[in-house]
Amino acid sequence: MYLHTDVSKESDIKAVVEYAQDKFGRLDCMFNNAGFSIMTKPIDETPLEEFDKFVRVHLLGVFLGIKYSASVMKTQGTGSIINTASVAGLSATGGHYAYMSCKAAIVHLSRTVAMELGEHGIRVNSICPGVIATPIFTNTLDLTPKQAEKAMVFFKSWLAKSQPIQRFGMPEDIANAALWLASDESSFVNGHALVVDGGYVGGKMWSEHQTERSQIVAEMMKALEE
Repeated sequence: MYLHTDVSKESDIKAVVEYAQDKFGRLDCMFNNAGFSIMTKPIDETPLEEFDKFVRVHLLGVFLGIKYSASVMKTQGTGSIINTASVAGLSATGGHYAYMSCKAAIVHLSRTVAMELGEHGIRVNSICPGVIATPIFTNTLDLTPKQAEKAMVFFKSWLAKSQPIQRFGMPEDIANAALWLASDESSFVNGHALVVDGGYVGGKMWSEHQTERSQIVAEMMKALEE
């Protein structure tokens, strides 16, 4: 079932939780996963209203999702709340300050709320996706559908050289992680940031690091001979 929801509006989040409760009589899982394209402007050129809109969806929306699902789950004495963060929230490089700071906040929000709600039988965790094949990578470029398709091919080629698991992450990879966190199989997992990124957050690939190391050693030895 589907109910159109603007996660930045408190009334909408309240309504969607009530909708689920009315339909099923309970709420076992809340997956706060909404987002939109990454901002690209430098901080000194970012209008306040643009930053505010970004924070309201990416961070306030998660807060509201937690708030209204927690009130239902406390009564049940059980539940799983899952929040989409990002590997961008675990590093200070490779992204835009607004996106990265919101995702870092989601990781810590999940951890701190997990300590509060765990006592009520409610688990709170976050998922930190790596580079996933979704329109978020092309929406900011004002491309036609055909151009966007070609752009995704380029991104896939780039990813093949950037992480140990040399493929694009797929939405199914994140869905599987969320299903696990929602299930009883993860019943002892609370306050965790689950990284699903093919090894991207680990930094340079081992082979690349070894090549650079060899080049540096060769240059050093040459310099010592002079």
